[in-house]
Amino acid sequence: MPYDAKLDEKLFSKFYEGENDRVVVSVYSYNKGVKKLQLSREGLSAEGETRFAKLGRMTKAEVLGVQPLIAEALAFLE
Repeated sequence: MPYDAKLDEKLFSKFYEGENDRVVVSVYSYNKGVKKLQLSREGLSAEGETRFAKLGRMTKAEVLGVQPLIAEALAFLE
């Protein structure tokens, strides 16, 4: 069964804003299934539009910034 965006339900989403980009903490449930935490990075293009980027490694400031957001997201994983 291929991925269907209409079945992907966003339950929670907040972000930590850094200097050049932001780290997004989200909770999703696909097709009423298991709720899962997602971490992603969004950067700004030359035109000023937000674009998805691979999260990869995080700085200490980013980790400290998303820590309270992850704690908040835990309530949506129950």
